Formats: sequence, C-alpha cells, structure tokens
Amino acid sequence: MRAIADEGSFTLAALSLGYSQPAISQMVRRLEQRTGTVLVERVGRNVRLTEAGQVLARHAVGVLAALDAAEEEVAAIAGLRAGRVRLMAFPSSSATLVPHALALVKKRFPDIKVTFTEAEPPESLAALRAGECDLAVAFAYEGTDLGRGEEDLDMFVIHKLLDDEVRLALPKNHPMAKAKVADLSLLSDESWIAGCPRCRGHLLQVCQKSGFLPNVSFETEDYVAVLGLVAEGLGVALIPDLILRSANHPDVVTLPISPASRREVHVVTTADLQRVPAVKAALDALCEAATATPRVFARG
Repeated sequence: MRAIADEGSFTLAALSLGYSQPAISQMVRRLEQRTGTVLVERVGRNVRLTEAGQVLARHAVGVLAALDAAEEEVAAIAGLRAGRVRLMAFPSSSATLVPHALALVKKRFPDIKVTFTEAEPPESLAALRAGECDLAVAFAYEGTDLGRGEEDLDMFVIHKLLDDEVRLALPKNHPMAKAKVADLSLLSDESWIAGCPRCRGHLLQVCQKSGFLPNVSFETEDYVAVLGLVAEGLGVALIPDLILRSANHPDVVTLPISPASRREVHVVTTADLQRVPAVKAALDALCEAATATPRVFARG
C-alpha cells in the first residue's frame, strides 16, 4: 500500500519493491479479501488508494519503523553490543565463582546486562525449564544426578565447571583438630550441623557409609552461621570448598575427610539458549572463572 501510494501504479510499485507486477496485483487482491473492502481504485493507467487503502499506507510508516528498530536491536544482541542474561546460582557459588564470572562479562561486554538470583538446584532447574532464567549454576553430590529424579534433564545442556571437595569443620580445640585427615567413623557421638535439604541428604549418606546415623542438632543454610556454631563447640559440619574459599573462622579447623566426598558443580542451559551470543558469553565466563578458582587446603 505504501509503495502504491508513492509510485502511483502497480508496475512502478513492483519495480520499487523488487516484485513482478502480477505479484503486486495478487497481494492487493488478498489484502482486499482479508479486509473486506476495496483498497485501490484504477484511474486510467494509474491507480490510487481508497480511504481504507490510505489508512493501511499510513500505518505502514510505523510498521516499517518498528521493523527497522527490531532489526537494529537484534543486530546489537547478535554483535554483543546489547543483550540480557538471567543467571541463577546456588548460594555457596555466589561468593566466589559467580562474582568472578560476572566481572569477566562486564569487562569484555559492558553493554550486556546480567541479572542474578540465588536459588538451590531444584528451583533453578525448574526456572530454566519454565523459561524464567537462561543459565543455572547447580551441583550434585557423587552418586546423584542434578535433577535427583525431580527434573527430566534431557532438554538441558550441561557443562561441568569443577569438582568441589567436601571437608569437615570442627572446633580448633577438638581432639581430631591436629589430624591430617578426618575419619568420619570416629565422629558418631558428635552433634552435627546440617545445611540445605540436598546437603542434609548428603550428610546422612556419608555418615551411613561410615557406619552411623548422625545426630543433627542444628540446621541452617547460612554457612557463616555454621562456622559460628562450630566455633562455639556446638557441633561439627561438612562444608564444601566453595564456601571455604571466601569464609573462615579463626576458631574453626577444616580437614579433608575419609571416606573422601565431593560434589560436581555444573552450569546448565538449553541448546537454543546456548546459541544466544550474550548467554554464550556468560557461559564461557563461568567456565573460565571455574578454572581460575583456587583450591582450599586444610586450615586451622
């Protein structure tokens, strides 16, 4: 309609748009059928728009401008001059792994906006499935999968980031504090401090392998609180390396455990999202941050 209004004939409109004249005639007929009214009237060898045709031509200006703006915005996203990434990660990764990755993205692609929300794996994987996030940093203990039977993982693309060693935290005056390795079978009489539901399940599994059921006296997902409880002699706890890289207490000793245990940390997305340049940039930054994360050694 816009080209016909500007050129004054089907032939010239076809030339300006790169179509044949019959193709333009067909398009006009289809438009008239859809709108239920005449859009073009012939005046000799020329044509002109009816009132309804003029309405469509007038709206074409806004439509074309919107298409141009959409193309420019998509080009900016594809060229990493813009873009949004929604990241979810479990709390113990948000003090070390995630900040490093976010800093890498900001340095390399300052126009990419990354939003971050803390969530344990069941919640983050459910959000990814529902389209509420683009990347989920999740973990699974040995012998379990990321979904723990709660999620079908077939739709996800999973990248392993690192192995996260689990250590025992105990008061510095504990009889085992000077040992090189903590033998869990000798701790059956201790009070224990448990974390998130998934971590509590891991604690029960590890202790059962050592021949006892732990007496869980306290439960908290705040690892700073866990260290405080341990420092006061109120119990012992299993704490992953990712926490110990950023949190410690002068009155707490951490030791590797026997039998050894670890969890795998992964970043999860979908095949389609992985092709989005901004998402791929954030994923690459997480992988790089994981390789740069220092190891933790026993400390007192």
